[in-house]
Amino acid sequence: MLNQNYLKKIKKITEEFFQKTTFDIEVEVLPEKEGTIPINLRTEEPQILIGEGGQTLAEIQHLLKVILKRKLASLPIAESFYINLDINNYKQKKYEYLKELALSAADEVVLSKKEKTLAPMPAYERRIIHLELANRQNVTTESIGQEPERRIIISPYPRT
Repeated sequence: MLNQNYLKKIKKITEEFFQKTTFDIEVEVLPEKEGTIPINLRTEEPQILIGEGGQTLAEIQHLLKVILKRKLASLPIAESFYINLDINNYKQKKYEYLKELALSAADEVVLSKKEKTLAPMPAYERRIIHLELANRQNVTTESIGQEPERRIIISPYPRT
């Protein structure tokens, strides 16, 4: 568990990183949760930093983690932390949307007794769908295809 001093250092480095980008950003670093440090950003221009499908956000998160590891290299935590960067609750809203998509698609499959293929999505989004439907007794999920066109098929169970 990281103490307040580490969290303050992480917040300071994150603020310095974004000051160099000239974006007006408010940084909030939350206490560690399950080995991951949530870093929430607030900005008036989230779409530029989020990018299409969250791709820019994922790249910024990776870059920020590399910078944090380098700047915190002398501290005992340097190798053992992960960050979850979110902008204006984009990831939380996306998570809720994907859960709702999974449930409504599964309900449609059960009613129609026909499989449904979802649009291509990145691995972390497919994982949310699979996990949301894992305990459903009346449908199965499977990922098919090659990245970046990999998608989920939701099928009735048992198959008729």
